[in-house]
Amino acid sequence: MRIVTLGAGTVGTWIAELLCQLRHSVTVVDIDPENIRNINEELDVRGVAGSASQSSVLFQADVIGADLCLAMTGSDEVNLVAASMAKAMGVRRSIARVYSPVFRDLSTFDYQQHFGIDRLLSPEHLTATELARNIRTPGSVLMENFARGEIEVREAVVSEKSPVANCRVSELGLAKGVRIGSIYREGKMWIVKADDKLLVDDRVTILGKSNEVDEVLEQFEGRHGHTESVVIAGGGETGYHLARILENHRYDVMLMEESEERCEFLARTLDNTTVVNADATRRSILEEERVGSADYFVACTGDDENNIMAGVEAREIGSNKILAMVGRPDYAGIVNKLGIDVAVSERDVMAKQVLSFLNTGPVVSRTAVPGGRISLFEIEVVEGAAATQHVLANVPLPSGCLISALIRNEFVHVPGADDRLEPGDIVVALLDDNATEEAMKQFRVPGR
Repeated sequence: MRIVTLGAGTVGTWIAELLCQLRHSVTVVDIDPENIRNINEELDVRGVAGSASQSSVLFQADVIGADLCLAMTGSDEVNLVAASMAKAMGVRRSIARVYSPVFRDLSTFDYQQHFGIDRLLSPEHLTATELARNIRTPGSVLMENFARGEIEVREAVVSEKSPVANCRVSELGLAKGVRIGSIYREGKMWIVKADDKLLVDDRVTILGKSNEVDEVLEQFEGRHGHTESVVIAGGGETGYHLARILENHRYDVMLMEESEERCEFLARTLDNTTVVNADATRRSILEEERVGSADYFVACTGDDENNIMAGVEAREIGSNKILAMVGRPDYAGIVNKLGIDVAVSERDVMAKQVLSFLNTGPVVSRTAVPGGRISLFEIEVVEGAAATQHVLANVPLPSGCLISALIRNEFVHVPGADDRLEPGDIVVALLDDNATEEAMKQFRVPGR
């Protein structure tokens, strides 16, 4: 693929290096000529010095007709403008990194739609989501978000106490916004059919609206409404996003932040989180706040050493499970030896997200479901696609394809048999690898 990355800072350079390793053709743009000289010496890329928000620079970078543009400069505003310009100039997919949560807050303004950008990425939010996955679905290898977080894909194991054990999928009476996607049993995975029966120890993929998925998970796993306590050390963007995720899912959340000014912001914007102005790396503070009784302690300050130190202290005073955000790759091998249960790297999370965009044709993103030959796709419905010619019940999709959600004009719903796809829709689909090529014929336009 031909890819243009805008920004040669830490994140931009690292992503360019990753793409080069995958043998893509990469052009890097940065306003600092020294950064361009350095990256040209280190990587097999084409470097262009200049402002990413200037059309002449984007023309020079050959953004026209490129497969992907990643705006990763240190300025949110530059990223939004540059990604928007790249899209207008003809790049197939355009993605902008944003730091400030205001740009992702749809309740105030839809920046993504306004600027015509395919995706806004926040490494801090992605890291928070990964930390939340390890809390909300411990032991699970799957928890993904689509449609800007409105559609969630989770994994559940059918327990002996579950009321759904030995029930057929058609008998479950699930909420309208939830679908069962796949079943993994005895080493085999398949996309469900209505007459499939759920057995104890089945691993089931559940797709649906985020606010409804938790209730279904409790039903599958036979657990009921127990509130667990989570202490978060660090009130930066990652800690803030993590608190927002957890406080909406029946967790008792405490957020510790050293900056008094930041604490005032957190207290104003978080509805059900206890905000404490304190240094979470000090053992006396942790003991005073009874952190030892917490079910989860999450260290996500902006400093690796502080995160490790706080995690070790929390473990020693009794916290049940310790999670830490660790950026340096050379720390990955030692954190478990120090009693930290889960270490999450912003770089690894970002890499996974970027890799999901390296697709051709109408595919926006693709994420493999661990354990089998099944993937989750986001597919753009284009003008002239065969899938737009009939209602879904009459679209000749293979049995290994399940349309799970439909995004239209920024609204998300789970489609029914009588719904009809329209150009511009984004479809979230579960596809068996053996059925992918046949299914994609309904979304491609011959000659494009």
